[in-house]
Amino acid sequence: MQGNLSHDLNLPLIEQNISSLPLVIAVVMKYWGEDIIHFQNNKNHHKSPNIFDGIEFAEKSNFFSCFSKSSIRDLKKKIDQGIPTIVIFPGLYDLPQHALIISGYDDTEKRILTYIPQPDTTGSIPESKFCAEWNQEDNIAIIIIPTDMKNLLSKDELEITRSYRLCFEAERDFSYGNLESSIKKITESVNFNKNNAFAWSLLGSCYSEMNNRECINCFTQAIKLNSNYFLAFRGLGNFYLKTKDYQNAEKYYSQAIDINPNRYGPIYKNRAFSRLHLNRNQDAKQDLIFYLEKTPNAQDREHINEALKSLSI
Repeated sequence: MQGNLSHDLNLPLIEQNISSLPLVIAVVMKYWGEDIIHFQNNKNHHKSPNIFDGIEFAEKSNFFSCFSKSSIRDLKKKIDQGIPTIVIFPGLYDLPQHALIISGYDDTEKRILTYIPQPDTTGSIPESKFCAEWNQEDNIAIIIIPTDMKNLLSKDELEITRSYRLCFEAERDFSYGNLESSIKKITESVNFNKNNAFAWSLLGSCYSEMNNRECINCFTQAIKLNSNYFLAFRGLGNFYLKTKDYQNAEKYYSQAIDINPNRYGPIYKNRAFSRLHLNRNQDAKQDLIFYLEKTPNAQDREHINEALKSLSI
């Protein structure tokens, strides 16, 4: 579908493997005229680059980054200013979340347009569906612009960016196993902005990794701030599962699935495990079926199929 041309940015086509940068960062940098081929990820080369690694690369090349809790109105305003926005969005299959570039909008058909790395192709999401799914990530947005365009950002965006930036830094530390650094940065983020649900949920994940029950309070605070925060419900489910509180694990996995039943395939396997311990074998069987349907590349497919056979006896 073609959007209203006055609200559709012409983003460059970039192949996934042209750079070690995350694709969304590479596209935005090239949109602003940067030759992204010069940027290589030398840190943690054995892993896929974290999005914050890409942001730091951009900043070293005279770009400015802004992190905030945004809105549909703000996204459209940025498009009309010629600025693409990166949003954090629910994932599919076995990815908990992913990043999207908003390339435009169509007010006539009430759709949000997104970048797809294919020739003459644009993603198109009904605005109501986009809002519901983006809300699961607490409407987090990232702007990357040339430093000399910094004045186009609002005072509110500039003031709040520190809190959300710390979260992305902490999330990278967490992914690389540096829990101490991650907790320190998230605590600073929360002290700066106690209404940051992303920060509370991430802090919960850190404490859960340490088997610290303080994670329950953190996840609960995230849910108080955003009752649709999928990852906080999933985080509670994970903690209760590993502490063998199967009743609560099943409860919070179910609440996460109610928010978005198509978001993350492996959550069905975890709920199945909880339900097996609660002697709800038929419900567990159905969950394993859902897990295989929603996780096409499941590495344990053969093992799950064997489990399904045993549950059918």
